[in-house]
Amino acid sequence: MDFKKTNAPTNTVTRNMVDFVQETGNVYESVVIMSKRANQISVEMKDELKQKLEEFGTTTDNLEEMFENREQIEISRYYERLPKPTLIAAQEFEDDKIYFRNPAKEKDNM
Repeated sequence: MDFKKTNAPTNTVTRNMVDFVQETGNVYESVVIMSKRANQISVEMKDELKQKLEEFGTTTDNLEEMFENREQIEISRYYERLPKPTLIAAQEFEDDKIYFRNPAKEKDNM
């Protein structure tokens, strides 16, 4: 899923824990699923931001030499305004957009 086109809120929202229990039957399992998805989203965002900022990178190693690149600043601000990965993951979980499975439960059912 493209994290830029998500309808997740940009600030903290109070959520009903019962909504998280419906899918898995266990709130802790739901939290683990959302945390793993949030880590995936975070890595994607970090890699994409790093690639975009590398385009503007300089090869000088002079710490005193500091310059502002307006494009770098705009890109950074854009990523700061995006919803946080945990909020995106929670929204995806509520919208049933996360595929997950529990091998231990599958083994018990056989």
